[in-house]
Formats: sequence, structure tokens, C-alpha cells
Amino acid sequence: MRANRLSAMIRLAAAVLVLGVFSAAPAAAQSGPPPGTLSANESRFNTSEIVNAGHNFFGTVSRGLAQIVERAVSTWGLPNGYVLGEEAGGAFVAGLRYGEGMLYTKNAGDLKVYWQGPSIGWDVGGEGARTMMLIYNLPNTGAIYERFAGIDGSAYFIGGFGMTALTAHNVVLVPIRSGVGLRLGANVGYLKFTPKATWNPL
Repeated sequence: MRANRLSAMIRLAAAVLVLGVFSAAPAAAQSGPPPGTLSANESRFNTSEIVNAGHNFFGTVSRGLAQIVERAVSTWGLPNGYVLGEEAGGAFVAGLRYGEGMLYTKNAGDLKVYWQGPSIGWDVGGEGARTMMLIYNLPNTGAIYERFAGIDGSAYFIGGFGMTALTAHNVVLVPIRSGVGLRLGANVGYLKFTPKATWNPL
């Protein structure tokens, strides 16, 4: 009798243990990084992917674009995000720039973004341009909403394309622009990213 009761208790304990394991499995599966977080594994774009995206976006196959992307990769490594968009700006010593585009990532989705910012320096003229921005060390898509200040000595011009670099909280942003009136390198300022369009550049 006592042996039967002991056997029944063992079977009951085993059943409770099995049920506990299976009921905990969905909770463990649901736990993870919040939406928009970039996974460390396979989240970076290689050089070919960036160059191909740039060729499709700018509408031309240019050796200059490939060279400027290679320069960015050699300096900052492989990006884990990039923005494709259009912007307009103008300046006479002091200037303003406004733009909008789409942030692309490999495993955290895509995000519509807007940017604006002031500049001051040896900077005269106006232009509208397509812009590709390489992004490094982006922890999540929401981290794009910052003020990115220019890095001194980071401007390069190769084959009709210009590149500079800005940074905020260890995130590096590298705008690449084409055409005349690049307005890069000869001015000091920042770009502020926002989820909605705004006329306020500050």
C-alpha cells in the first residue's frame, strides 16, 4: 500500500515537472530584445550591398561611389544601417539643410526619418541632392533621433561624390552626396533627426 502511494507521488511530481517545463517554454521564447533592436549577428551590410544600393539610388554606375564607400569602410568598418533620401539646403556663411528618407537595417526593419540642421563657415550657395548615409554602431532604430555633430578632418571628395562624418553617443553617421554644390567639409554644424518633418533646425 505504502509502495503504491509512493509510486503515485513520484508520477505526480514528474507530471508537474513536465508541465512546468512546457509552460515556461513559450515565455522564454517571447523574451528577447525590444522591437527595433539591431542584432549583433549578421546585422552589417558588406561593401557590395552598399555600392549596389547606392548605384540603384543615384541612378548611375560610378567608380567614384565605389571608391568613396571603400574609403568609409576602411575608416569606420561595415555599417549596420544606411539612409537613402533627398535633401535641400542653402547658405551664405550661415546655412540650413532639410531632408527626408528611409533608414534601412538588416534585421530591425525600416524607418521613415527626417533631418534638419544649421551650419556655419565658408559655405555659399544652394543645392538639392540625393543623399546616402552610412550608419555605424546603431544599437536600435530609435537611436537615430539625435543631433549628430561633424567630425573634423573627415571630408573627402572622390569622382564627383563627397563624404563627411558626424557622430553622437558612439554612433557614426557618414553622409555621401553627389553633384555640384556638395557643401561638405567647408562648414561646421550638425544634423538633427526627427520622426516627423519640422521647420525647426535647432
